[in-house]
Amino acid sequence: MNILSSELRFPNPDLTHETGIIAIGGDLSPERLLLAYNSGIFPWYNEDEPILWWCPEERMVLFPENLHISKSMRPYLNKEKFQISHNTCFKEVITACSKVYRKGQEGTWINNDMIDAYLKLHKLGYAHSVEVWKNDELVGGLYGVYLKRKGIFCGESMFSKISNASKFAFIKMVEHYNDLGLKLVDCQVYTKHLERLGAQIMYREDFLKLLR
Repeated sequence: MNILSSELRFPNPDLTHETGIIAIGGDLSPERLLLAYNSGIFPWYNEDEPILWWCPEERMVLFPENLHISKSMRPYLNKEKFQISHNTCFKEVITACSKVYRKGQEGTWINNDMIDAYLKLHKLGYAHSVEVWKNDELVGGLYGVYLKRKGIFCGESMFSKISNASKFAFIKMVEHYNDLGLKLVDCQVYTKHLERLGAQIMYREDFLKLLR
């Protein structure tokens, strides 16, 4: 397993360990995070662990043309039951995501260090948020890292306080960035929720080719 030093580099992602972990340690500086995302790597670890960097053999991705909008979601889109905004309250969104209970996980991987790191990325214009509102209350949203030159949105986390708010955020995110030249949403980890929205498994080799 590769232990990162202060040097700003990652091992060749083609040589990732079978667990999907490519390296351990390092830091969450904006420079390292941007290098990671541009290399197909993302951080994911528990608060009591060192920083773990991942480039899994299988990852969940969505091509914009494959976005699936279910019949149950159409009324939310047609009747504008929610309001949408972009990058108006990034800190509130990432903080809400950090409090979401996820089955099979102990605690949250979005700890204070992660929040601080992505707030720095947000101020630099790389980390983006999508907010969903109902009666002036923030009821859902998501955040991620937008690689503008590559046309890739790397989704990090979503939250929903009421039914369908996170789905609405995801659909609106895809529509918004599709207008800006979106080629792919990197959803990272498989969930049934993402599969129902049209995401699919892509193998590491194919993902890295597309990224490069």
